[in-house]
Amino acid sequence: MHPTAAPERIPTEHAPGSATTDHVTPTHCPYCALQCGMGLVRGAGGVEVVERPAFPVNGGALCGKGRTAPAVLSSRVRLTEPLVRSRVSGELEPAGWDEALDRIAEGFARVRGEHGADACGVFGGGGLTNEKAYALGKFARVVLGTSQIDYNGRFCMSSAAAAGTRAFGLDRGLPFPLADVARTGCVILVGSNLAETMPPALRYLTELKENGGTLIVVDPRRTRTAEQADLHLAPRPGTDLALALGLLHLVVAEGRTDEAYIEERTTGWEEARAAAMAHWPEYVERVTGVPVPQLRDVVRLFCDAEHAMVLTARGPEQQAKGTDTVSAWINLCLATGRPGRFLSGYGCLTGQGNGQGGREHGQKADQLPGYRKLTDPAARAHVAGVWGVDPDSLPGPGRSAYELLDALGRDVKSLLLMGSNPVVSAPRAAHVEERIRSLDFLVVADVVLSETARLADVVLPVTQWAEETGTVTNLEGRVLLRRRAVDPPGGVRSDLEVLHGLASRLGHGEKFPVVAEEVFEELRRASAGGVADYSGISYGRLREGDGEGVFWPCPQEGEGTQEEGTHRGTPRLFLERFATEDGRARFVAVAHRDSAEETDAEYPVVLTTGRVLSQYQSGAQTRRVEELNAAAPGAFVEVHPRLAARLRVADGEAVAVVSRRGRVVVPVRVTSGIRADTVFMPFHWPGEGRANTLTHPALDPVSRMPEFKVCAVRVERVERV
Repeated sequence: MHPTAAPERIPTEHAPGSATTDHVTPTHCPYCALQCGMGLVRGAGGVEVVERPAFPVNGGALCGKGRTAPAVLSSRVRLTEPLVRSRVSGELEPAGWDEALDRIAEGFARVRGEHGADACGVFGGGGLTNEKAYALGKFARVVLGTSQIDYNGRFCMSSAAAAGTRAFGLDRGLPFPLADVARTGCVILVGSNLAETMPPALRYLTELKENGGTLIVVDPRRTRTAEQADLHLAPRPGTDLALALGLLHLVVAEGRTDEAYIEERTTGWEEARAAAMAHWPEYVERVTGVPVPQLRDVVRLFCDAEHAMVLTARGPEQQAKGTDTVSAWINLCLATGRPGRFLSGYGCLTGQGNGQGGREHGQKADQLPGYRKLTDPAARAHVAGVWGVDPDSLPGPGRSAYELLDALGRDVKSLLLMGSNPVVSAPRAAHVEERIRSLDFLVVADVVLSETARLADVVLPVTQWAEETGTVTNLEGRVLLRRRAVDPPGGVRSDLEVLHGLASRLGHGEKFPVVAEEVFEELRRASAGGVADYSGISYGRLREGDGEGVFWPCPQEGEGTQEEGTHRGTPRLFLERFATEDGRARFVAVAHRDSAEETDAEYPVVLTTGRVLSQYQSGAQTRRVEELNAAAPGAFVEVHPRLAARLRVADGEAVAVVSRRGRVVVPVRVTSGIRADTVFMPFHWPGEGRANTLTHPALDPVSRMPEFKVCAVRVERVERV
């Protein structure tokens, strides 16, 4: 087996240490896309988290998930040896690594031989490091020869990515550092509850207000974030598109457009303006439930500010019209001259830990490293040259995430799954679970025995954040180095070692190094010249100073060494030109349309889903942390007091929430902080409280994002037995 890097440590100067060591390893939180800086200290009592005040994104602040992250390193809660499903008992049983890898190689070779390469599927995750995401995409296309690869990041911000690409020619969640948010004059925050999903980022909104700026929050719930707002708009879920168009209508009607900017820096304005003018304020009020005076207040506050931003998140994006919805918000920004100007613009708050980098380097169905298009002959030739293969051997684009999951057991007979738990996280989850169970062969590589891993034929225990070195790219486009701080348990291997072992058995082992820095060096060459160009970034640069990272694009400059000829990185995009062929941003004409599933007499209430402070994503890891479980022990549904009165239920009593796709039973939380026509459920739990049993799999036609945020349900009282 190839060696892995030893834990990296630097002397501790300002951070507190433990009683048994004076060294701290600088690293980053394993959870959300803030990638908060932290330090890890190994002491007699285990691994301790310490602050890294010098890291600019969080300034040392951490949420409860970050502080307790070392709990999942414990062998008591995680996988420590491979498991193989017995052909006799049908149960998962411990096995050696050679037996497990041999079984996997045989399984994929058999499926490929009997059904063709595209019968082999690969499903990745937005939490994988850049090196893992890159290697996984390469493995699918070079070793398996399959087009059937996608990842759970499709469920995160694909709509914003699609909208940003067609408007600006480039998708980077935030085209400016987070610090700019605190210095602007007005922020419209659409569908984000930062106080619970990214608590350390809330300080930027607090500083915004302390600096005299204005915060406007758009959310159907009065969340902890909405409570901080100067103005809170609570539209009916699924009507964000109409809301944005109504605001643009008012901007035009009140003569607040920036005509010089539109003329100099954009195209497509006439069509977008005509589309917006069909959404007059009174119509928008009827559709959204937001009063016309509030619409006018938003326009006044946003346009009167010298600098202003719109930030979107999952609320408007996780819809079957999410791309058009984000485009409408971008149009509002363009019409008022915001994008590409200092302290102004549009940005998307990426959710998953490496949601940004995870889609840049090849695990997405239609992309090659460097955010290149798989259909571009020049891109195929460049990447194939780095990989040492014939460009014609690379398969074309495959299915998007939900479409791939829906094809399991039908066209796709086997699946390699890394870093995801779709049994809990996918829409129409009961159907997805059924499709996964129908596979001929399922392999899961994970840290814990997740609900999906329990269904596998082979389960591989892999290293996690503190046990491996690798890079991630946070929501700002800041490439960061996570450093190995501790040794993994003896029976655990890295995902890179897994891919190397499988590639070796299938005839391509020499193409898959196991040392993360070697993989990154190859990634740099593969990304060179692409939209997401990392070629000027090296591990040496990422280790420098306080480890603040480097913003992409960062091309390699000059003919000298890395140190002599390196680009400084690009913290702020579009200040001179957009990434389109002519350098101009594109307005996109869009119009409001109904959600895929509207309410009716049988299903009269709208369900929307989201997260809570103490759990993360499918909960596979956070549900194993005692402190986090104590704070958020299980699923629930929020209902308005008027709905609770109609149902004759009190706080804490059980109700059934029923959609056309299934039924869940959860305790009720009665709150006036939600619309009376809407209920809310977090999606972190499996079993009878699994929110995604209910959600709709309708897909956005551009991004292929499922409609997580809107579906029709009814709520029923559950009679006591």
